[in-house]
Amino acid sequence: MLFIALKMLVGDRLKYFALVLGVAFASLLITQQASIFNGFARQTGAWVRDSAVADLWVMDEQVEFTEDLKPMIDNQLNRVRGLPGVEWAVPIYKNFFNAVFSDGTRRNVRVIGIDDATLTGGPPQMVEGKIDDLRQDKAVIMDIAQADGSLMLKRNPGGPRPMRVGDRISLNDNEAVVVGTFRSTKEFFWEPVFYTTYSRTKFLYKDQRKPLNYIMVKLRPGTSVQDVKAAVSQIRGIKAMTSDEFETMTQEWILRETGILVNFGITIVLGLVIGVLVAGQTFYTFVLDNLKHFAALKAMGVTNFTAIKMLTLQTTVVALVGYGIGVGVASLSGMALKSGGLAFEMSWPIPFIGATAVMLCCLAAGMLGIVRVIRLEPAMVFKS
Repeated sequence: MLFIALKMLVGDRLKYFALVLGVAFASLLITQQASIFNGFARQTGAWVRDSAVADLWVMDEQVEFTEDLKPMIDNQLNRVRGLPGVEWAVPIYKNFFNAVFSDGTRRNVRVIGIDDATLTGGPPQMVEGKIDDLRQDKAVIMDIAQADGSLMLKRNPGGPRPMRVGDRISLNDNEAVVVGTFRSTKEFFWEPVFYTTYSRTKFLYKDQRKPLNYIMVKLRPGTSVQDVKAAVSQIRGIKAMTSDEFETMTQEWILRETGILVNFGITIVLGLVIGVLVAGQTFYTFVLDNLKHFAALKAMGVTNFTAIKMLTLQTTVVALVGYGIGVGVASLSGMALKSGGLAFEMSWPIPFIGATAVMLCCLAAGMLGIVRVIRLEPAMVFKS
């Protein structure tokens, strides 16, 4: 009987293809939009992951995300270093600077100052030069991916060109020299990023009374993270978070304060609705066209339970084939989108959840046909 069910399903090629394509389109929308949404969410915590060489991040107690730059006084660093279980603690300064490029182009940039002695918290991968080059006078390093984009010298007399090592820029009316380039994970935030030393950022922002944004903390082996977090919370005005907690907090703030969650949520829901409507309507038409065959089978003694199994098999085949096509197209298009710079991250839960959603949609659509078959009178096969 199951073989007969498959023959009935593919007998009308046009309706079969319509069923499969409807499910494939819904699968494409669900998995592609969910992957883009996941990509944007992952980008919000890219800087934390790239810099995560420490066990804890210490910050002002009112900080809500990575770019919420609420400064602390330098004394907080010494207090954290003196806590039991702390192996080392280094300062991080991060702020927005007014930059003027060598061709006169003006724009806002982010400058991150890392510990002079250890250079802890620097970029994950150097491309040109060495991280130690930051100890040179006026030295900064830039993101290689932004050199021919947001750091393009568009007003250059010889024509537009990417910024490169050796170029001089002005940061808050102070000269700086690009001594190297680095590669990092693409971030959600779009301003160009430069790294330099902590002491140099204090000089560049000399009017800033509180020159400290974050403290990266490494714990001694065997030390409880929760115990140190509790000790930090006893210091007035600051809090401590693990890298995962800091990243999650940033993601939640972005999703809560922007329309990203709503926009992608609507698209994903539309994919589900389209899948139900298209597959439901087409599958119901398919059942109506095959009622005479089901009536003949029931007249020959086929039970309702067997008929339900036949319809369930047909629904499952359509769901699996359609979903396979949809997720395949989503993966291929995602590779193209990612190479073009768009956020796309199809982690393993997305195909799993997408498959479950599509299967439930198809089974819900198939229920319409199942109800009609159960109510079917075998005698209709003898009607003219």
